Amino acid sequence: MLALGAVEGGVQLAVRAQPKASRNAVVGLRGERLKIAVTAAPEGGKANRAVEEVLADALGVRPSAVAVVLGQASRDKVVCIRGLSVEEVRGRLERILGKSDRSDRSDR
Repeated sequence: MLALGAVEGGVQLAVRAQPKASRNAVVGLRGERLKIAVTAAPEGGKANRAVEEVLADALGVRPSAVAVVLGQASRDKVVCIRGLSVEEVRGRLERILGKSDRSDRSDR
C-alpha cells in the first residue's frame, strides 16, 4: 500500500528515487514508497527535477504541480502533488502499476 496523505491543496506521496538509471519511469513499489527511476545524476537538484517530471507525466498533471518537499539530498523523498485528491492519485498510480506489474519487492 502506498504512503499517501492529504495536505492542503493536494497530496503527499513517499517516493524512492533511483538516479542514474537506464530510463525515466515509475518502476513499482518499494515497501510503501513509489519507486521512480531517473536517468539524471543526483547532483545540483537534477535528479529531484527528473523525479518531479516523471511523476507529473505519469499522473497527467503539469510539472509545476509536483514538488519534492522533503529528502532533497536523499533517495527517500516526499513529493507534494497539487490539484488532485488522495483517491485520484491512488487510482492513477494503481492503473500505472497494474499495467507495468512491476512491484519491486526484492529489495525491501
